Formats: sequence, structure tokens, C-alpha cells
Amino acid sequence: MSETFDRKKIIWTCRRGMLELDVILIPFAEQHFEHLSDEDKQLFVELLEQADPDLFNWIMGYGMPVEAKWHSLIEHIRKVMKVS
Repeated sequence: MSETFDRKKIIWTCRRGMLELDVILIPFAEQHFEHLSDEDKQLFVELLEQADPDLFNWIMGYGMPVEAKWHSLIEHIRKVMKVS
């Protein structure tokens, strides 16, 4: 069963107030969210619930979350948004 996600709400949630995250998360949500599987969409929504310093570290490649379920999604974000 396909889950319905509120695209506008997700994009709004990507506005973190931390420029480094905003310039990655907002374009990712606008350009790539709709192409994710329903499972990855749900993981992205859960990822957005995490603290800004953690998200920053993970997306910039300074570490990975303890929960392995987000690893491939974070790597995908880093790849498509060309975060090195």
C-alpha cells in the first residue's frame, strides 16, 4: 500500500535554520523525494526529526547514525547532492 506524504510539509520541515543543511535538504526534497521508495520516504521523514547537529555531521560525512536504517539514505543524499 502506497503511503501519502505531504510534499509541502516535508519541504517546510527541511528548512532547518542552519544554512548548511537548508542548501542540501530543501533541494533534495524538491528534486528527489518523489523518486524515493515509500520506505525511503518514511525514513527521510524520520531523518528530519533528528537534531540539526546530528544531521549536519551525518550529511557532511563526519559520522553516521547508530541506527543503520538511515545509512543508505544518507549516502544517497550525499551522492545526488554532490556532498564530498
